Amino acid sequence: MRRDSRRQFLQCSLALAGISLLSGCEKSPSPAKVPRIGFLAVGSRDGRAFLINGFLQGLRELGYVEGQNIVIEYRFSEDRDDRLPELAAELVDLKVKLILASGTPASFAAKQATSTIPIVMGGLAANPVETGLVASLARPGGNITGMTLMTSQLGGKRLDLLKVIVPDLAQVAVFWNSSNPTYGPVLKELEAAAPALGLKLQRLEVRVPGDLEGAFKTATRQRVGALIAPGDPLVANRPKVVADLALKYRVPTMTDTKEFVEAGSLISLGPSLVDAYRRAAKHVDKILKGAKPADLPMEEPTKFDLVVNLKTARALGLTIPQSVLVQATQVIQ
Repeated sequence: MRRDSRRQFLQCSLALAGISLLSGCEKSPSPAKVPRIGFLAVGSRDGRAFLINGFLQGLRELGYVEGQNIVIEYRFSEDRDDRLPELAAELVDLKVKLILASGTPASFAAKQATSTIPIVMGGLAANPVETGLVASLARPGGNITGMTLMTSQLGGKRLDLLKVIVPDLAQVAVFWNSSNPTYGPVLKELEAAAPALGLKLQRLEVRVPGDLEGAFKTATRQRVGALIAPGDPLVANRPKVVADLALKYRVPTMTDTKEFVEAGSLISLGPSLVDAYRRAAKHVDKILKGAKPADLPMEEPTKFDLVVNLKTARALGLTIPQSVLVQATQVIQ
């Protein structure tokens, strides 16, 4: 009896061991894979920090926390835009789920690098249809969608405001970079509106950061009454530099976004870049959940801000008319 009991015990033990081994072979449910996305940008991390913060805020509102349930691979041109194709290729090699393109040159580099990985444009200053990035705003087609700023449509209004603010304004300078497709539609809009206001435009070429001061010197030498700085990332990444130069050379300057006026420029008219990047996170969320960029309409700005810096106006010897102040969404004292 003792031998039989021992045999039964061993048989039961082996049976239990077999069950344990079999159960160990079953795959336990694996946690959801953390998505990895790319952030391809013109300029530097510091220069794009306010836009990155807007994007991260939008992600948080949708339940994403960087480093926890989403990973972001950042790539910056560091003012060498010729490196953007190489940086875009790096993100493609990493097999990111999508690329957030920050700046028009970054958008073109991303488009050239891939026709399959989704691309979301954070805030495009250039006209996305005229520049060939998308087929239409309503149905972008292909693998690209995002936020359009459409700032070129505000050219006439910007000139009109400068005409009201600057006494006897006859000539307005405008930054120009032929290698950046942002400028074509902007210049077209300004050149169409200028004659009706009795204004002449003077292009000032700026291709690298070192060109900025030379452009202001030229504006002063040619006695232009005001200057317009379009939303080129070269300029957008340096609001304080532009504001300081405008004061140094006493040139009333109109910009696209309020960050320049907060840094000391005279006036800005345009959409909020930070809000555009915050809203871009919604497109990212939809794509990560299976939506196709071709079916996600490009989003246009819903609100435009007019911001005036009265301290700068006084420093330039200008009086901002009440007709402008009543239109302002923000007045900096």
